[in-house]
Amino acid sequence: MAEIPFNKEFPHKAGEVVVLTPRIRRLTCPNPSSFTFHGTNTYILGHGKVGIVDPGPPEQAHIDRLREVLAEKGETVSHIIVTHTHRDHSPGVQLMKAWTDAPTYGYGPHGVGARRNWPFAGPEGGDTSFNPDIRLADGEILQGDGWTLEAIFTPGHISNHLCFAVKEDDIVLTGDHLMGWSTSIVSPPDGDMSHYMASLDKMLARGEHTYYPGHGGPITDPKAFVKAFIEHRGEREQQILDCLAHHPHHIPEMVKEIYINTPEHLHKAAGRSVLSHLLHMVEDGRVASPDDPPGPDSLYRLP
Repeated sequence: MAEIPFNKEFPHKAGEVVVLTPRIRRLTCPNPSSFTFHGTNTYILGHGKVGIVDPGPPEQAHIDRLREVLAEKGETVSHIIVTHTHRDHSPGVQLMKAWTDAPTYGYGPHGVGARRNWPFAGPEGGDTSFNPDIRLADGEILQGDGWTLEAIFTPGHISNHLCFAVKEDDIVLTGDHLMGWSTSIVSPPDGDMSHYMASLDKMLARGEHTYYPGHGGPITDPKAFVKAFIEHRGEREQQILDCLAHHPHHIPEMVKEIYINTPEHLHKAAGRSVLSHLLHMVEDGRVASPDDPPGPDSLYRLP
């Protein structure tokens, strides 16, 4: 597989305020896991009247710490901005509403960007309570006190995902679309591999010098990193084709053959990623299934 230049260093503790640029601070939520690394990163934009990007999960201690950090400098919140509606990113909005009436911004409610209505359920993890006060379209500009964001619609990991370019710093807050410590899960029905690959190409065409993701540390060579992600996804699809070259497979069989070095407790998540690749490959004709439409329990074969 393509060697992705992961950055797994993260020398900061949850609750510690880390200054990234003259106008961006980071505060990490204490919700570490196999899927969140050290926790969800909340970003504070500007000074005085600040924007908050991704308040995180419904973790009261994190929201209290955020409020404490702002109170220390007499700061108030002017914007609450959400990259996407997974439960480790957006539910903290409801807790923030207890002490600020700042408007919320995002692409839309959970599932709004999906282009297909697959007849099977996805895993738990969607925050259906979030509906932004103001919806941001691709390329829309959002301005605050000393900062300017460009919304970049990047569906794939989830259908309503936005990245945000901070124009003054020439960086991008990438949410879960691109993370330095791990690949991103693309889990149908709301996750969409066709969209994800197109969103990677979209980011590859941009010129910002650093990415700050929703989990983990920075990506300091974005173009090389995105190219490695694209190559990795292409190689994963070739592995699937290699499996199917011998005989038809169900997804659990493919996961065992492909994810040899992956701990078994992560196989279920790996299966969702394989499903997303398969739906993409059925769509473009490289793979077939007797089921119409195919799903997580379907048999897959070469055409």
